[in-house]
Amino acid sequence: MSDSGRKRPPLVAEKRHGNASGKRRKKPDARKGGPKKATPTRRNRKPTQRRSPVTRLITALWRWIWRLVWALTWRTAAVVALIVAFATVYIYTTLPDVNELLDGRARGSVTLLDHEGEVFAWRGDQFGGVVTAETVSPHLKNAVVATEDKRFYNHLGISPRGIAGAVRINLQEGRGPLSGHGGSTITQQTGKLLCLGAEYNKDQWENEAAYIADCRRTTLWRKAKEAVFALAMELKYTKNEILSVYLNRAYMGAGAYGAEAAAQRYFGKHAAEVNAAEGAMLAGLLTAPSRLAPTSGLERSRGRAAVVIGLMQDQGYLTAQEAREALDNPAELSDAAQARAGGYFADWLMSEGVPEFFGRNTTEDVELHTTLEPRIQSAAEGGLNWVFENKVREGSDAQAAVVVMSADGAVRALIGGRNTSLAGAFNRATQAKRQTGSAFKPFVYATALELGYAWNDTVVDEPYCLDIPGSKRWCPRNYTGKHYGQVTLTEALMNSLNVPAVKISEAVGRDNVRRVASDFGIESDLAAGPALALGASEASLLEMTGAYAGILNGGSSVTPYGLVELRLRGEEQPLMGSGGGIGERVISEEAARELIFMMRKVVEEGTGRRAAFPGWELAGKTGTSQETRDAWYVGFSSDYVAGVWMGYDDNTPLTGVTGSGLPAEIWREVMSRVHEGQEPRPLPAFEPEQESIPTPPDPERRRDSGLENLIRGILGQR
Repeated sequence: MSDSGRKRPPLVAEKRHGNASGKRRKKPDARKGGPKKATPTRRNRKPTQRRSPVTRLITALWRWIWRLVWALTWRTAAVVALIVAFATVYIYTTLPDVNELLDGRARGSVTLLDHEGEVFAWRGDQFGGVVTAETVSPHLKNAVVATEDKRFYNHLGISPRGIAGAVRINLQEGRGPLSGHGGSTITQQTGKLLCLGAEYNKDQWENEAAYIADCRRTTLWRKAKEAVFALAMELKYTKNEILSVYLNRAYMGAGAYGAEAAAQRYFGKHAAEVNAAEGAMLAGLLTAPSRLAPTSGLERSRGRAAVVIGLMQDQGYLTAQEAREALDNPAELSDAAQARAGGYFADWLMSEGVPEFFGRNTTEDVELHTTLEPRIQSAAEGGLNWVFENKVREGSDAQAAVVVMSADGAVRALIGGRNTSLAGAFNRATQAKRQTGSAFKPFVYATALELGYAWNDTVVDEPYCLDIPGSKRWCPRNYTGKHYGQVTLTEALMNSLNVPAVKISEAVGRDNVRRVASDFGIESDLAAGPALALGASEASLLEMTGAYAGILNGGSSVTPYGLVELRLRGEEQPLMGSGGGIGERVISEEAARELIFMMRKVVEEGTGRRAAFPGWELAGKTGTSQETRDAWYVGFSSDYVAGVWMGYDDNTPLTGVTGSGLPAEIWREVMSRVHEGQEPRPLPAFEPEQESIPTPPDPERRRDSGLENLIRGILGQR
């Protein structure tokens, strides 16, 4: 049987495993890319390395923590975002109209005007007026933005980049992350100036200083509130409105709040008129207004301004040529700011001449028209400085004070210490009470002249002692240690003899001497013992100068004053007038004229010769207290009265200084400058027909011929 019709069996053996049916496998379809790779069987698959249970547990735990953190993070972020949104909207609804935020001072300002009506000093919180970002000088606006927040017009109130940079710098400099650089935007700084909307409440804060300190605190929570407040401000106000609030509220040193006050304070011009150098200086103050104020240190302020000019150039606000011009022509202070005349004068007026509710505690803007004359103030400062530079040993701590006034008590110049530019310092002209020494003697002789003595009456200068009840025997001595026998009252005053002064005081009565001195304006407690005649009592330089003014004006009391009138700014009608001037008569005009004659002899022939300068009749009196702790010279011309005190603040005795020395020289240098260009006029003094002194005195010339016998009876035998 033939088998040609059968299929031939394959030449290879059947697979023993896998295709149990023995069917032939399908040929691969070439259209599907060729044969597929066979899936390995369980037998030929590579064995898998099993992970340990610990690894599987850690992995699962990590995945679970990650999912938990992620869930908490986005949920927390969502909650925080909602809270911030609600808080921002709420603050937005509480923000007032922008015009209500421009003047944020707690106190008003006090502007002091001199005799000619020119500003010479400021006190309180000065606010020159409202400015806006559109009305100030572009240079000032650009300088503030370049210095404080160069991305101001591009952010929404906060700058994460700025905050991060500030934190990095603080940490690099070894401070806490929130200490030092703050990274705050102008918007955030404005919110801080607004105390984040919290108004001053005296029940919540002890005082305004505590309120301000609380507003300036830097904590993480405070920063968060500040950021939310800034977002609300950005929604409520335009960028220029925010910048306007900042420019009006920012403190710029020397009591100036806002750009307008600072521009007027330092440059004597409006904020709209400042140039690039001036704008840079004002912007530079914002980082440390008290330390960088040009009135505190002009070069330091200029150095900061140079940095600001560099920032303005880097940010395209100034060309290289404009920046170079600003650097070559730095800002100059106005005459009033540069001179700073009357610092002590202004302090005296604010503390004693003006009620507190119009002075230190004023809530209004006040103008004070005063008696200060800048020419005379400069003359006084120049004379004082010249003597200390040329006559006093270098490094001396000795102090001095000067007062110049008119015969009616109007104070024209006042210096309370050698550093004439200080403000707020101890004022030795008004606050220091020191022993007057022989400068008190004119009031002893004024009493005698009023009671009937004459300029040529005599008294014996001889050893003299008094028994003082409750104390030991007291024997006054002359400064020279000598006695001069019978001398006239003029000679006794001219040579500042102590024994005659005590004798006259005892003869006329100490109570009478105290009354005359007190009526002339010496308000301090006067000594009760016989040393009263030698100036054992204490008085201020202002009191003594005012008392001498009473002698010059013919014997009427004087109340020294510096205020002419007080007005609210913008008002025509004054609220206050002068509180001083000529008062009641103390001694007769005839007695005053004789005393002026006697005091003129002090300058012409006596202990005050160093005070003389050519062309003018001058009168005065020297004074040196016990152990030379205080040295005085007080005197006058026909136009002005001046007083000089010199000593140490700690009462250390002066070395080689008496009233006839350096104080007289200071007086001469001051008064000669004061009288430059003035026409000399004679003193209103009594002129005797014959200046030779008769011995014994003619009893017909005395108004009371019995006084000489009284002196001899009471004193001559002791």
